[in-house]
Amino acid sequence: MSDGYERDGYRREEYEPDEYADPFDHLDSFDSDEEDDTAPSAPEQERTFAALPPASGRGFAESWWGQAWLKALEDTALDGQQLKKGRRFAREGRVGVVSVRPGRITALVQDRDASAYRSDVLLQELSEEEWDRFLDMAVDRAGHIAALLDREMPPHLVEDASAAGVELLPAIGDLDPECTCEAWDHCPHTAALCYQVARLLDQDPFVLLLMRGRGERRLLDELQVRITARAAGHEPSGPADAFAAGPGDRGVRGVPAAETHAAGDVIPALPAPPELPAESGVSPSLDTETDPEPGVDPTALEMLATDSAARAHRMLADALAPGHERQPVPVGLTPEQDAVRLAADARPEPWIASRLATGSGRGQAGLQAAVRAWQYGGTAALSVLDEEWTPDAASLAHARTQLADAWEEDEAPRLRAERNRWTSVDGTVQLRYGRDGRWYPYRKESGRWIPAGPSDDDPAAALADAALADAGLTSPGPTGV
Repeated sequence: MSDGYERDGYRREEYEPDEYADPFDHLDSFDSDEEDDTAPSAPEQERTFAALPPASGRGFAESWWGQAWLKALEDTALDGQQLKKGRRFAREGRVGVVSVRPGRITALVQDRDASAYRSDVLLQELSEEEWDRFLDMAVDRAGHIAALLDREMPPHLVEDASAAGVELLPAIGDLDPECTCEAWDHCPHTAALCYQVARLLDQDPFVLLLMRGRGERRLLDELQVRITARAAGHEPSGPADAFAAGPGDRGVRGVPAAETHAAGDVIPALPAPPELPAESGVSPSLDTETDPEPGVDPTALEMLATDSAARAHRMLADALAPGHERQPVPVGLTPEQDAVRLAADARPEPWIASRLATGSGRGQAGLQAAVRAWQYGGTAALSVLDEEWTPDAASLAHARTQLADAWEEDEAPRLRAERNRWTSVDGTVQLRYGRDGRWYPYRKESGRWIPAGPSDDDPAAALADAALADAGLTSPGPTGV
């Protein structure tokens, strides 16, 4: 019973469709020849909604379009007592799973004596010509689609559709009841179904559009076809030839910016930023009885999930910080840089760290040095660890002046300068100049230059940090690496 448009893939609020199969296929005695004759030629679209909880203490429609739906019911029904009884049924939660299809809504409604009745309410589908007019109108009004995607139906949309000869909302006489209780007018069962559907419409106006003949996915796909065709300089003439230029081709490419800006009065305001959780979430455990696929390491995946949650928490904290919108967009990491970040931030098991060392191309000792650089200064410090380059003469002259001013003439340290690396004559400490204009202290450890502290604008201060680290007077790393 599906046509590929069932699962819409867009946000749902309170009422999530369960399945998309017809829950009433076993009731063959209620499938009439008339229904078969009027079925759409394309495969049916359908959504089903789980039975809603009782609605005590609240109205059945809060949105204006939901109220318009109920007005059509109340204007159509001849017996007000039947409607009141139907409201009670709906309020008591006697309406079962609701199936919504083009032209029809269906549910089993339980009477107070526990007997159940299949109730249907029919609504005329829009013709293909009417849908073409509606889609053309929607493409011309970008704000209408934005509102629908936010689960709103602005009055302007209904008014513009009506001006195009398309009536979206039902009017008096449009809601045609059918019930196995054999009532000829709206009975309590069909009334209860209508009241319950008003709650669905409040949450998602696409339910109404599905009743009129187009599910959300299909509708958005057809809109995309028209938008693409218009951007290419022509418009689709109809579903049979979506990209053929029609007589209505106006040569418009895209949506005018002025029109989109003018639609601001119907586009909902942005929601308030979310609150920052106290900490990142706990990663799921992959320790199950099912053996993993070859090449899949559950422990490594758990580490990546934990790391991703921690990074998302930090990113959200940054995004909520004042002035975040004025900060530059951070540059993405290369896979080799990210391997170092993982080793530094995730504190992986030794065997995972060994895989990261291989993946980063550094080896175990090289990864340890890179981790220390990352902890001192992130990507900038990592670049200083790896890169040797020639700074401009003015920067080097300024650094020499700073070093000379920091010591008496006979106490100044003797450094051998080579490009951006200045090494003490005894070969124990080193300064490295980064492209960020800062100096990074290094000391020699087991024949390898190791970052010895955070960077500094003043080379004399950075050199002092390197000397203290070499003398063992400071911690060997920011976290004891």
